[in-house]
Amino acid sequence: MSVGTGGAQSALRARDARGTSASRHDDTTGAGPGLGIDPDDLPDGIVVADEHGRVICFNAAAARITAVPAAEALGRRLESALPLEDLEGRRWWQLTDPYGGLAIRNSQPERNLLLPGGREVLVSARYVRTRPTGPVRRVVVCLRDTEARRRTERSHAELIATVAHELRSPLTSVKGFTATLLAKWERFTDDQKKLMLETVDADANRVTRLIAELLDISRIDSGRLELRRQPVDIGAAVGRHIQAYVASGQPADRFLLRIEQPLPGLWADPDKVDQVLSNLIENAVRHGEGTVTIDVAPSTSARERPDEEGTANAVTSVTVSDEGTGIPEESMNRVFTRFWRGSKRGGTGLGLYIVKGIVEAHGGTITVGRAPGGGAEFRFTLPVGTPAYLL
Repeated sequence: MSVGTGGAQSALRARDARGTSASRHDDTTGAGPGLGIDPDDLPDGIVVADEHGRVICFNAAAARITAVPAAEALGRRLESALPLEDLEGRRWWQLTDPYGGLAIRNSQPERNLLLPGGREVLVSARYVRTRPTGPVRRVVVCLRDTEARRRTERSHAELIATVAHELRSPLTSVKGFTATLLAKWERFTDDQKKLMLETVDADANRVTRLIAELLDISRIDSGRLELRRQPVDIGAAVGRHIQAYVASGQPADRFLLRIEQPLPGLWADPDKVDQVLSNLIENAVRHGEGTVTIDVAPSTSARERPDEEGTANAVTSVTVSDEGTGIPEESMNRVFTRFWRGSKRGGTGLGLYIVKGIVEAHGGTITVGRAPGGGAEFRFTLPVGTPAYLL
């Protein structure tokens, strides 16, 4: 709001008769010579009314948010150009009375108000006075669209609903079996007790995994995902996952591991890399068909900002593909979003979102496409080389 208040007020000018610009700055806004800011460059809607309550500035963002052309708003009374109501249907400007209200009031805090038609906007206001308790010389109103906030709120609500659903099933099982065992322990055989305890253990593990996923999402969204980098043998890591699946009953010939040597030295968080590999291979085994192929190879990735020679970053690429039906084309752009499920066969739909966050936290990339065999193909890259702090 510093652009639209204080010293900036002297820079706001009325729109010309043709209505080709929301306002003009004939001087600077305090940022230094030649650095005056056009209100149309601001991301938020800015509406300014003079001491008579007439609109003298209505920037492009305000026109977009309110769906009122600037030419129609300029010169009109503030309450007419910007007819706001609170959530109880009361007219906002009559309620707050910026020009005739309390002389000690200098602002209105941000709150949700309604435009005609019921559309919500976030509104805050500043009353500019030449002296304390003096008359109001400018009313500067800031408007923000609530759509981004609504999307965030919907995402949080969906997360809570999904978590509640995923927790209820295993916890109901744990509660039921433990209550039954405690009440009727002597009536069950050892085999029956073992079966119920194994079920309780499996459901407890499911709850633990869900909590771990939620913690990972929290760290990724807040940018607090910690990486403990050390040398990682990516080929050996893939081999361990394959051996674990074979030991659990998967046929050995279902997996094909191809490693292109020599691989450059990879510095990464081994636990996080294992988490990425586990998720991608499990998806291929559970949702795919035929042979699961894992290719590990050195590669290059163009720099976001190439140096003078135009060199590229060295990376290690890992590709996991299967021979199933693959992912429908219309779902490709939603694969790495929260709660996306490729099928109804279990899972929370959070795994690939976490995988993407982990890979990007390492400075790598991940993509999805169609494998040569017709199934899904996931490819991620991780930058190689010793971290700068160890050089």
